[in-house]
Amino acid sequence: MKEISKIAAAVQPSTTLAVDSLAKQMRADGLDVIGFGTGEPDFDTPNNIKEAAYSAIREGRTKYTPASGILPLKVAAAQRLRIDCGIEYEPSQIIIASGAKHSLFAALMVLTNPGDEIIVPAPYWVTYTEAVKMAGGVPVIIRAEESAGFKITAEQLDAAITPKTKALIINNPSNPTGMLYNRAELQAIVDVCVKRDLYIIADEIYYRLVYDDREFVSIASLGGDVKERTILINGVSKSYAMTGWRIGYSASSTRLAKLMGNYLSHSTSAPSTISQYAAVEALSGDQTTIDAMRDEFQRRRDYTVARINSIAGISCIMPDGAFYVMINIRKQLGRTLGGRLINGGDDFALAFLETGLVALVSCAGFGDPDFVRMTYAASLKDIREGLDRLEKFLSE
Repeated sequence: MKEISKIAAAVQPSTTLAVDSLAKQMRADGLDVIGFGTGEPDFDTPNNIKEAAYSAIREGRTKYTPASGILPLKVAAAQRLRIDCGIEYEPSQIIIASGAKHSLFAALMVLTNPGDEIIVPAPYWVTYTEAVKMAGGVPVIIRAEESAGFKITAEQLDAAITPKTKALIINNPSNPTGMLYNRAELQAIVDVCVKRDLYIIADEIYYRLVYDDREFVSIASLGGDVKERTILINGVSKSYAMTGWRIGYSASSTRLAKLMGNYLSHSTSAPSTISQYAAVEALSGDQTTIDAMRDEFQRRRDYTVARINSIAGISCIMPDGAFYVMINIRKQLGRTLGGRLINGGDDFALAFLETGLVALVSCAGFGDPDFVRMTYAASLKDIREGLDRLEKFLSE
């Protein structure tokens, strides 16, 4: 038979979904597995959002919509960006897709020519590098050290740019690190992008989940030049506990938005009509549930970080947002745990899942194999028990 696509053959499976799948299978087999793998709020979708979905069904809103999404949802997204981030977009500049991941993919397909270089700071969300390759691009990794708060500098960015560089992907707050770029740090990065003529894909899906009263600054708010070259990626999955509803959106220049809409019209078309109407309510309705979730996540974060740093042989730094902690396991390298020689995050995560019955995610797939990622989007009861098991696992 003829050869299959080289691009498809090179794509690696999602490590986060693989760990979650294995943990679920172990639970199905009757094992008491605690999951800290997938980045998914454990809260239920708020009732007002559910009611909006029920109403859409009752009113017969179950047909196709325009490929780029319904107008009320575009209006709601533009309004949310104006209220929360101080950025003005027309509804025509908002493109609705089947999740923020889908919005990211559409953005890359619109921007990337074969061989274009896309800069990705590491640690990075595992999909970034794979999506770049799927679009025919070449991911160029800039390593952000733990000692630097897992954030790259403008100087690092400038040094990585070549004549082939097309864009920078920046995730703020970050998955997997939870770290937040402040206004000055973003401005320095923006200055390089404008000077060196780079597009920016800004994944800001966690922007409502920022702690300690820190200021969130959307990168597109830092001036007209950067706004014109930025594709903002956002959605309802994290802040509204709507991961399964699959609604993301992008905001960009009129030209880029039109191209992304064209791309979606020939690939997936629009997301679920019912989910779109639910998302209208999420973005334009009562926002107090977000405050309650954020406060609870902050309590969990504080406990998780303090507890991890009390366990001998591992450590972490305090994240500013999202709901992840990067656990430094360098002191465990070379040890044998759970019958496995620990050479990195892959070995550590698998040994802990097999013997401790707790699912963490290796950060090898995030560009830093000396760490594992834990999400605190779980109950405090599970967090306490899971960290008890981790302490026991490391002591044996």
